[in-house]
Amino acid sequence: MTILVTGGTGYIGSHTVVQLLEAGHHVLVLDNLCNSKAQVIDRISQITGNPPQFIEGDVRNRKLLKQLFADHAIETVIHFAGLKAVGESVQKPLMYYENNVSGSVVLLEEMAAAQVKSIVFSSSATVYGEPQFLPYTESHPLKPINVYGHSKLMVEQVLQDLALSDPAWRVALLRYFNPVGAHHSGLIGEDPAGIPNNLMPFVAQVAVGKRAQLSVYGNDYDTKDGTGVRDYIHVDDLASGHLAALEYLKKNAGVLKVNLGTGQGTSVFELIHAFEKAANQKIPYEVVARREGDLSEYYADAKYSKMVLGWQAQYDIDRMCVDTWRWQSQNPNGFND
Repeated sequence: MTILVTGGTGYIGSHTVVQLLEAGHHVLVLDNLCNSKAQVIDRISQITGNPPQFIEGDVRNRKLLKQLFADHAIETVIHFAGLKAVGESVQKPLMYYENNVSGSVVLLEEMAAAQVKSIVFSSSATVYGEPQFLPYTESHPLKPINVYGHSKLMVEQVLQDLALSDPAWRVALLRYFNPVGAHHSGLIGEDPAGIPNNLMPFVAQVAVGKRAQLSVYGNDYDTKDGTGVRDYIHVDDLASGHLAALEYLKKNAGVLKVNLGTGQGTSVFELIHAFEKAANQKIPYEVVARREGDLSEYYADAKYSKMVLGWQAQYDIDRMCVDTWRWQSQNPNGFND
């Protein structure tokens, strides 16, 4: 199958591209490199021995998309391209709506024009907002609490309306929980620009000496040890979920909405201790005040993904930490190494 992967040099995209190539697919990667590095393509080639075709460009570039669909017999699209920092989304809402929502609309218009009507969309558990109940099932009310989550929900709505207007569309909306980890080779992993927004890469940078200590935001939550609980999922498990979604779309039209998580909650302290074990060193941290908007607990009900996709996460938090440490210790400066 010929697959267009937008945002394919990003963290989740690159791991998915590896698995697509290993499964024998022909992969076109479209990325504007605004939050990733071109070196990722070389690393993917090292892992698979089979480089994807890389096009540097933006999903908002209509002329480029027209050319891509004209030149290649693309059968389906996996759409990762978009901005993803929650804090930044609140400060720069127009930038997020323009990139994430407008960019998706341009892509879908050009897919429709080319009669390519199959898409796996990289959504997020942020579409749920504050939990009305836990774990989050796919039927949980959708009330995002930040601009990033709103932008993902808007694209979900666009895709559902599109499928309603034309039953030929095949759409998978994958709602991710907290991706962590790295490829077992240590060649690709998470390489955030600037100060990491997420816990695991921050812990890894403390362990490798790039940062002095970790800030733990609050230890007075109503959780098992007072720290926030999240559903961390290995990025390779997340990638395999996309391949399972592709198989599902081969046989099913309409819209699939599904969580990709482990169904297990891990606290900040539990993650720190698991990382200390993986890196064989202490992680210095300081408990500071809670951040506004942080939720105490956040984890998936993972039953539906197993039922409809035959997919479930394989890796535990210890494996996630081991693979993250291998990546970070071999690449202390990320892809700049």
